[in-house]
Amino acid sequence: MAVRSPAPAPRVIAVVGPTAAGKSDLGVFLAQQLGGEVVNADSMQLYRGMDIGTAKLTPAERGSVPHRLLDIWDVTETASVAEYQRLARAEIDRLLSEGRTPVLVGGSGLYVKGAIDALEFPGTDPGVRAALEAELAEHGSGALHARLAGADPEAGRAILPSNGRRIVRALEVIEITGKPFTANLPGNDAVYDAVQIGVDVARPELDERITVRVDRMWEAGLVDEVRDLEARGLREGRTASRALGYQQVLTALAGECTEDEARAETVRATKRFARRQDSWFRRDPRVQWLNGAVEHRGELPGRALALVERAVTA
Repeated sequence: MAVRSPAPAPRVIAVVGPTAAGKSDLGVFLAQQLGGEVVNADSMQLYRGMDIGTAKLTPAERGSVPHRLLDIWDVTETASVAEYQRLARAEIDRLLSEGRTPVLVGGSGLYVKGAIDALEFPGTDPGVRAALEAELAEHGSGALHARLAGADPEAGRAILPSNGRRIVRALEVIEITGKPFTANLPGNDAVYDAVQIGVDVARPELDERITVRVDRMWEAGLVDEVRDLEARGLREGRTASRALGYQQVLTALAGECTEDEARAETVRATKRFARRQDSWFRRDPRVQWLNGAVEHRGELPGRALALVERAVTA
């Protein structure tokens, strides 16, 4: 498609949806057309060296579009939505001050919300946190996730049972505030004028894409990537070590399963995660969904651009 002259754009564009839907390529296209830059909103693409398993675009695939908030943390660092919010808003504000369009791209729902909505984070209680972390170490994330699902079913659906760090944080907030974790999340009070574009792919096709993507990750050397990151402290990284694919390969490297079993579990876990992502974004009525099925792939960029332009003139 020919490059158009940049049209007036909403202050921020967010391209959201489940993994393997095609968000990254669409984000590059919109940034090219609108004279913008991509701001990463995938929590695991923030980590240096986690390239294959997060489907991070190569420099060539980025089409000369600057990508911000990629490769900023070591795998030993614990992710923080509050810190991401600070960094993302700094990038968004910089781009706006330059008259350029920030294109937020990613499937980490809380990160997207933290960037563009009025989201404030409850404080922490070291005693409560320490007690919960001790339980996590002794009993594992499954038991704590069951407790969370009982106290806050919506949070239980949104947070993966393997994500011990987020489960601990949710239970900590519940104990501190006396309210469900999700009750502490605000509504849809935006801090930026934004248009959110959801890339919609029917479940059977999305499941097939996920299977193919995981197979390609293995062929591209995911096991070697994880082995290299293990030497750089991946196992000690409380967030990075739980990333899909990385967690499963670490289990295989420890001799607790075969590589084939790790690959199959990565496919299963990623499919479950994609459903959680889709459910999260479906709850936000501001997301405007476009068909990303393979038979509509050629139409998707033009429709997304038209949607953005309509939002400007509406």
